[in-house]
This record gives sequence, C-alpha cells and structure tokens, in this order.
Amino acid sequence: MNRVIRFLRVPGAAAAYVRSAPGTYAWLLILFATTVALHYMPPGFEQEFLRRRSTNIHELSRDPVRVLITSAMWIDGDHWLPYAALYTVFHAQAERWLGTLRWLVVCVAAHVLATVISELTLLHAIDVGAAPQRAADTLDVGVSYALTGVVGVLTYRIAPPWRYGYLAAVLIFFLLPFVTGATFTDVGHLLSLLIGLACRPLVRGRGKARNPKETLTAPRS
Repeated sequence: MNRVIRFLRVPGAAAAYVRSAPGTYAWLLILFATTVALHYMPPGFEQEFLRRRSTNIHELSRDPVRVLITSAMWIDGDHWLPYAALYTVFHAQAERWLGTLRWLVVCVAAHVLATVISELTLLHAIDVGAAPQRAADTLDVGVSYALTGVVGVLTYRIAPPWRYGYLAAVLIFFLLPFVTGATFTDVGHLLSLLIGLACRPLVRGRGKARNPKETLTAPRS
C-alpha cells in the first residue's frame, strides 16, 4: 500500500520540482522547440542557419549581443533528452539552491566570458598561423559553457570531504581534453569551470553545504 501511495505522489513531486526551477525548465522548453524546428528544416540548410547564430569570430565581430543570446537557444544536433537529464541534475539543483537570479548570473558569466576569451584565443592562433583562417567561421552554438559553469559552482553545494572528490573528478574531466590536444572549445570549457568556481561569493547565505552520505541515508516518509 505504501508503494502505491508513493507511486501516486510521483507526478505531483515532479511538477513541484519543475516549478522550483522555472528558469531551467523554461530554457529546456526553448531548446526542445528549437531542436524540433531544426528537424523540419530543409536538408543542407540547418548548418548554415546555425552558423548565423554561432558565436564564432565572424559573427561576434558583426553582432556580438545577438549571437551571444541566440547561440544559447540552440543545440547542434537532435539529441535533446541528454540535455534534459543534465539540466535536471545540474541546472535545476543550482537554481533551487541559489535562486533564479544568482543561478542566471553564473550561467551568463560562464557563457559570455568563456565564449569571448576562447574566441580571442582562437583569433590569436589564426593571426600567428597556428589555426586556419576558416576557423573564424566555424560552427559554435550550444549551452555547454553555461552548464560547465554551473557544474563548477555546485562544488560549494557539497560538504567536505566529498567536495574535494567532486572537484577532482570535474577537473580531470575538463583538463584531460585541454592537455591532450586543446581546441578552442576545450579552452572554453575549462574557463567556464574556473568561472563557476570563481562565483563562490554568490553562494553566501544560501544554506549549509550538503553531505551526500547524510542525504542518502535520510529516512523516507
């Protein structure tokens, strides 16, 4: 009987969870709509359409504000469900913890700063001949920099000593591509993580850090 009651509570609990992170799920809804739109575009048009909304050097030099906004509303590909899972695990947790405004500050800081710095790094590489000229018009849309920044700030949500294991894992995850053959996106992801870690002042007053062991062993009603 208790299992039946718990099962019946699942839809209500899921709805309450979504309402507690409105920014996260509004963003996911936009990504769902734009992913469906891409699916119905004529063959061969999709890449050019995304390129005009890309934060590459060419588009940033023409209209930086527009592409910084629009690039965060599209994903390169038709795999929306993995983003739904990642947004639920990371973005929703951060928004529920920090509040929508502070969460959004982390997202914008990571997305904008990592994009600009990584593209400036690429521009320098083109200028010195370390990267081809065509790289200035490469496709660069997506939400991974904002997501990585949130992954970084969530370090402070976890109580020591678990915090250090989490931090080590994410550092290894983002450092390995950077060390073994960094592209400008690898630079951007590492920068995003560092920006998220630098957002520590935003976590002040947001409650005690959680001990995963205590959370897992907490009694269920």
